[in-house]
Amino acid sequence: MSADGEITPVSDVPADTTLLFRVRPTDAAARNTTDRESGEIREAIMVRDDEGVVGWLNYCQHFRHIKLDKGSGAEMRNGEIICTNHGAYFEADTGYCNFGPCEGAVLSEVDLAIEDGVVRLVDDDYEFVGRGGIETDPTDLASKSNREF
Repeated sequence: MSADGEITPVSDVPADTTLLFRVRPTDAAARNTTDRESGEIREAIMVRDDEGVVGWLNYCQHFRHIKLDKGSGAEMRNGEIICTNHGAYFEADTGYCNFGPCEGAVLSEVDLAIEDGVVRLVDDDYEFVGRGGIETDPTDLASKSNREF
């Protein structure tokens, strides 16, 4: 974990997909909950745009447990991040959903900056935990399906 929020050299951010990293809320009260929306470690993604890089929490706005980047980079087309579960399209530079079941929703932003060729987390609400996704237990066979029976 980097004390200064250093995530990665900007040269490591892919041009045609996302880079996955982990953050944790800085608010002590939020850290003591088990609710993904407030306390535990969360996944975030960064993507290149015309200005440099932008960051978003890695969760679709339709069903917020669905990840946009499942570990190998999110699908992207024409500057849009695609939720492969629902077909929602999010503008990579604004996070705005312009097509799909959550049209009009906006991804939750994570503030990033490029300093001396390095992408840094500069969001007061989060601290950088590490690169990559949240590791899960491979023996956990609990359903992640959106289907209700």
